[in-house]
Amino acid sequence: MRNVFVFCMVLAVTVTQHTKGFAQNPINWTADQLMQPSTLVKNIKQHKDVPVILCIGPGAVIPGSVNIGPVHDAAGIEAFKKVIDSLPKNTAIVIYCGCCPFEHCPNVRPAITALKEAGFTNYKLLNLEHNVKADWIDKGYPKL
Repeated sequence: MRNVFVFCMVLAVTVTQHTKGFAQNPINWTADQLMQPSTLVKNIKQHKDVPVILCIGPGAVIPGSVNIGPVHDAAGIEAFKKVIDSLPKNTAIVIYCGCCPFEHCPNVRPAITALKEAGFTNYKLLNLEHNVKADWIDKGYPKL
């Protein structure tokens, strides 16, 4: 019986340690830092107050966006940093991924952390609550 107990405890610790790497960090943006897709569409259509739009997900679909690609690994975040390092710290920036809801997205948190660490002050996260298909494409918004 003791061996079964020890085995269960070892298994529980192993599973806990293994799954910790997959949990998302807490939200690192504020509600004020979310931009609604309709606002970005309006700015794009009016050619007014259009920010630098950075796609940090699997593929750019928004007109004028720079396709950086996923930033959840070291190579991706370095590519992101290379782009933002060339911009003034007060540049209006909107980032988006759109692969999945924010609670599962591996890309938005590292990008926001990089923006904060680099000293940017005027950035937004495009509020794609479900994914880019449901929250942009299916609504008939302009795409590349």
